[in-house]
Amino acid sequence: MAETRENPMAAALIERCEIAPSPDTVAELTLPLLHFDITWLYFHPVKRLLFYGFPCSKHQFLETIVPKLKESLLRTLNHFLPLAGNIVHPTKSGRPFSRFVVGDSVTLTIAECNKDFKHLTGNHPRVSDELYACVPQLPPAKHSSDAVLLPVLALQVTLFPGHGVCLGFTNHHSIGDASTIVRFIKAWASVNRFGGDAKLIDEKSLPFYDRTAVADPDGLDSTYWDLLKRSRSVEPRRLSFPINKVRATFVIRKDDIEKLKAFLLRRRPEMHITAFTVTCALVWVCLVKAEAGAVPDDEPEYFGFAADCRGRLNPPLPATYFGNCLAFVKAESTHGLLRGKEGFLVAAECLGLAIQKTVYNEKGILDGAEDWPAEFRKLIGKRLFGVAGSPRFDLYDADYGWGRPKKFESPSIDAETSMSLCKSRNFEGGLEFGLSRTKKKLDSFAAVFTETLRNL
Repeated sequence: MAETRENPMAAALIERCEIAPSPDTVAELTLPLLHFDITWLYFHPVKRLLFYGFPCSKHQFLETIVPKLKESLLRTLNHFLPLAGNIVHPTKSGRPFSRFVVGDSVTLTIAECNKDFKHLTGNHPRVSDELYACVPQLPPAKHSSDAVLLPVLALQVTLFPGHGVCLGFTNHHSIGDASTIVRFIKAWASVNRFGGDAKLIDEKSLPFYDRTAVADPDGLDSTYWDLLKRSRSVEPRRLSFPINKVRATFVIRKDDIEKLKAFLLRRRPEMHITAFTVTCALVWVCLVKAEAGAVPDDEPEYFGFAADCRGRLNPPLPATYFGNCLAFVKAESTHGLLRGKEGFLVAAECLGLAIQKTVYNEKGILDGAEDWPAEFRKLIGKRLFGVAGSPRFDLYDADYGWGRPKKFESPSIDAETSMSLCKSRNFEGGLEFGLSRTKKKLDSFAAVFTETLRNL
């Protein structure tokens, strides 16, 4: 099949509309992009899908569900104005910034899909392209003589007649990290479910916008912009289809996690071990072992992820801080060590040391941050694997009035070498992770993963 930028599996369009915050909100809200945000300026859009299983006719969908979602979205955007605005990227001079002005809006797509809902929401291997029937595209950038305006959020509601609904979210990473976007998703769910925003206000969960609260004594904002400005096209690259990948979801139950922790503690009693550490270590080593013989033993292997800085800055920021606030954590080993007999132990030790070096650094979590862009630029083309998401953000409790989601999916992992990670929907204390690989690589990983978990 020839490559195309258009998804051949797209859902049938019912309506595309613009949802704008109430005009009686503030006339304009401008936020500078800090180094935390500039880091992600040229990153691909972040995509999330929430599938909700409940019998729903097209009539009920169009007459009841869609109007309510539009109204609740408007009310929610009143509190999340930057999501209706744009990132303004000057073409001549000056740093980019986020700006909302009255009249700005979010594109909401209403669609219908006749695909097999049960198949799409399963854990078994599925062709990655199939999910893109539910994924909204960010609107194209708008060009002026002195700036490029980049929309930051697109939404889609897709009906599966008689089976359920999927909510699709696509955002520009520079507008906010997972903490920010998940708060928006849950806020919209709350407003839709309870018919108003009183609960958001009562629970003090509204966004905190004060960028002056972020101290920058080392001038990281200027340093990052000088390193990154105009390093590539401002507009994000769109995926080409077919993606030629297969995705599957794997579950690690609480008993499995405790077994992995116990194994490590017997060998390294002093090691700081979490469910996140053991899961990432297990996936990392299984990916390496699945490629045994194809890579030289001395080839470096890297595992990268982001850690939330909000509570670790000086002074700390509130959990509701709107934007990006992430530190980069990088673990390093070699292919031979990870695929060896002690591979899982090696992986866990490397991850633990990386976390200790950055997250628990006595000099602060941003120690060495001026070097992070250069360090990660060196990793381009290297064997780097990472994590999209975190068990800290539980989207399975985002109830829009239809009950808990049946399935969360992260299409973002199709565009990079990473896994999605979140709390398990069905097993208390467990985790689930998603992988998108070629069929051969996914099958090899699944076999190694099952065997490794059984033998530990």
